[in-house]
Amino acid sequence: MSILNILKHPDNRLHIVAKSVTHVGEVTQQLIKDMAETMYSASGIGLAATQVDVHERVIVIDISNTRDDLLVLINPELQLKEGSILSEEGCLSVPGVYDQVERSDRIMVKALNAEGDEFNLEATGLLAVCIQHEIDHLDGKVFVEYLSRLKQERIIKKLRKTQRGIYPRVSI
Repeated sequence: MSILNILKHPDNRLHIVAKSVTHVGEVTQQLIKDMAETMYSASGIGLAATQVDVHERVIVIDISNTRDDLLVLINPELQLKEGSILSEEGCLSVPGVYDQVERSDRIMVKALNAEGDEFNLEATGLLAVCIQHEIDHLDGKVFVEYLSRLKQERIIKKLRKTQRGIYPRVSI
């Protein structure tokens, strides 16, 4: 296993729409292992393949406190979205930035697991939010795009300064 490089916003590669996985084999299973190690190493709860510059529809998620309940979603498709929840989101591709985003509170998703078997999952609360956030990545969208244009500009300015080693005191 290896830790992969996580793309940082506003990298244009984060806007590439991921293609469906046509065969779940050794290459996909190695990607899943590497993504899980990368996510755990970065203290994240979810990671989409797009974030590590692999443009295939693969997501890993672990919202457990013990960090031992890995959920793998290959080719996820939202079947149902109900209700509404406003929650604070962050992202490994947008480090240090957190803001409120409105998502569906209850979802149904159809996907393949790490072995390539199809399953359906109903999710609510944090898991529902996380799945929607990661599917957005596969669709080429970053959570900050739900925010106002002004906030987006501030975030980009802050991230560019941080990447250059200048650490501003900017609230969003």
